[in-house]
Amino acid sequence: MNPEITELDKKIMKCLQDDIPRTLTPYKDIAESAGTTEDVVLERINHYKEKKWIRRFGATLRHAKAGFKANGMGIWVVPNEGDRQRIGEEMASFREVSHCYERPSYSDWPFHLFTMVHGESKAECEDVMRRISEKTGLKEYDILYSSKEFKKSSMKYFL
Repeated sequence: MNPEITELDKKIMKCLQDDIPRTLTPYKDIAESAGTTEDVVLERINHYKEKKWIRRFGATLRHAKAGFKANGMGIWVVPNEGDRQRIGEEMASFREVSHCYERPSYSDWPFHLFTMVHGESKAECEDVMRRISEKTGLKEYDILYSSKEFKKSSMKYFL
């Protein structure tokens, strides 16, 4: 663990990784749980962002409950390793892409980049993948659709 992370940081992060209190004073409530002040919580959150311990602070949309019934993982063949960074960034620029990763390929699994897209239908997901293909010039790809969700939760780093 990073030695810069104090016991107070752990208490604040534990609160932040859960749902934010649904009150008029959520930061004050977090501060009370962590045993500090609201000003300290806000200062620490800004510190975490500056240190890049957190990228952003925001809400999570439960896509299925919001009407997005299809989610497809685009699996992309990008043979030239030198192109993957640029192409990954192009893929990630699509607002419909929630996740974009590079992973190792294997002799029986030639895919290098992975994009997760959510839509109201499979046709909508396929349209996004087609547009990604057009923008990147990649023609070797497929889409894997979820058929059943067993678990969906955010990682808990501090318990």
